[in-house]
Amino acid sequence: MQLIENISKEKLRGGFYTPEAIVDFILKWSMNTNKDYDILEPGCGDGAFLRGIKKIGYQYRSITAIEITKEEAEKARKIDLPNLRVLNEDFLKYCNLTNDRFDLVVGNPPYIRYQYITDEQQLEAEKIFRKAGLKYSKLTNLWAIFVVGSCTLLKEHGKMGFVLPAELLQVSYAKPLRNFLAQTFNKINIISFRKLVFPNIQQEVILLLCEKNNSVTYSSLSPVNISHRIEHLELENGSELEKIDVTKLKSPKKRVDFRSNKWTFYFLKQEEIDFIEKLLNNKVIYPIKHYATVEVGITTGNNKFFTVPYSIVKEYNLYEYAKPMVGRSIQVPGVIFTKDDWKKNVDSGKRAYFLKFPTVRELKENRKALEYIKEGEKKGIHKGYKCSIRDEWQIVPSAWVSEALFIRRNNLYPKLILNQAKAYTTDTMHRVMVKKYYDTKAFVASFYNSLSFAFSEICGRSYGGGALELMPNEVEQILLPYRRDNAKILKDIDKAIREKQAVEEILKFTNEIILKEGYDLTDAEIGMANNIWKKLLRRRVNRKKN
Repeated sequence: MQLIENISKEKLRGGFYTPEAIVDFILKWSMNTNKDYDILEPGCGDGAFLRGIKKIGYQYRSITAIEITKEEAEKARKIDLPNLRVLNEDFLKYCNLTNDRFDLVVGNPPYIRYQYITDEQQLEAEKIFRKAGLKYSKLTNLWAIFVVGSCTLLKEHGKMGFVLPAELLQVSYAKPLRNFLAQTFNKINIISFRKLVFPNIQQEVILLLCEKNNSVTYSSLSPVNISHRIEHLELENGSELEKIDVTKLKSPKKRVDFRSNKWTFYFLKQEEIDFIEKLLNNKVIYPIKHYATVEVGITTGNNKFFTVPYSIVKEYNLYEYAKPMVGRSIQVPGVIFTKDDWKKNVDSGKRAYFLKFPTVRELKENRKALEYIKEGEKKGIHKGYKCSIRDEWQIVPSAWVSEALFIRRNNLYPKLILNQAKAYTTDTMHRVMVKKYYDTKAFVASFYNSLSFAFSEICGRSYGGGALELMPNEVEQILLPYRRDNAKILKDIDKAIREKQAVEEILKFTNEIILKEGYDLTDAEIGMANNIWKKLLRRRVNRKKN
């Protein structure tokens, strides 16, 4: 499950051999006592699921296995199973040409980023998505195309069991796929793992187990689907799968809510989900987009060249073009980034300047500055994609300052910052522009509460390293209990964070003012918001430990 550019030559097909414990569990769940299934395995590799069927001796009507790599297909053909058909072809083509339909689809689809999907495959993928009633994006990973294609080949009462990257639960590009799955299947079970289950591969995976009975009741008038249910189960590792009673997976309990942007939502208990839904329905507390717009920071094309310490400014006489900047969360000790903070970064040798160059014609008077530009060209910086498409490569577009900043990747908790120093920032932070009629200090202070922290975890996504990442559209979805009076506690929040007080102690203080006094939330509701935040935080941070 690595990115294709980082894997060995023999793995360029984007496939990874599925651990036996996972194969055995998916087959146990899907086959159960059924003996007359027509089974499909798209992207079968060397036949891990076929071997699993043979080992247990499951009975079935037929198996169709598809594998694009000839050597892998030959291995699969050698597995002695009755009524087995192994096709050495591209599943995408097969999907668009076949009239076959299946009772069960199982497998571990290939993980290949869109850059490595051929033009021919892109055309086939577009046909698959059109057939499913979905809009196709060329930025889609191959595993997602396999999932949609497999769904179109299922019979009315079909089942699907896949090993998929955990990004299905949270990345924005998979949202249409999540909605499609939730509408297609009446029962969805998600099984995740606290520890990585693929040896030597730094990719979190889930098991997606789906069943349908062709009774789709979703309506745009009713965002909560009462007949379609979903459940999430988290295990320590793959070995715990053998302890699960698969009959308990037949009755997932949580209602599917098509407004929830991420399926991390379903890591929560139903009462916690109900609490979140109540807040969304009441529309008393608005999301950040009501108060502000969020955009990415400056895309320089080469941060090492365009963000520099004072020593470079001095050496190349860049004073005229050097602007104050902040580029890393470690450079922001509180929630107010002051001029004194910036000066300390300068004095400690940090990259505290952004170089905002004019045209070469305007630079001609400054010999040393031109020398710096030439040094960049010797290193080939002007040939980088972002720089090469500019009229003059040294002029960075969209270079402006925002009154607030939101750190893109966070550790224990997200940070919204008042940009008092009027510093520029790169795309390591987002620029936040507070709308007219709202007070920026109050806006920043209002973010520091358990409810906004909980929504940050719900709206964002985490990776194997445990960091919480939020893109601009995700930041805008966070609920923010704004009140103008909250401006008075901003300095107290800033002081507490600078003094490294425990964040939970800070939240006890802010929750009382922001949530209880400001929005009449009860102690029980505040406690639930805090528990949701801590639960999702622990889950994310444990990834780092693992």
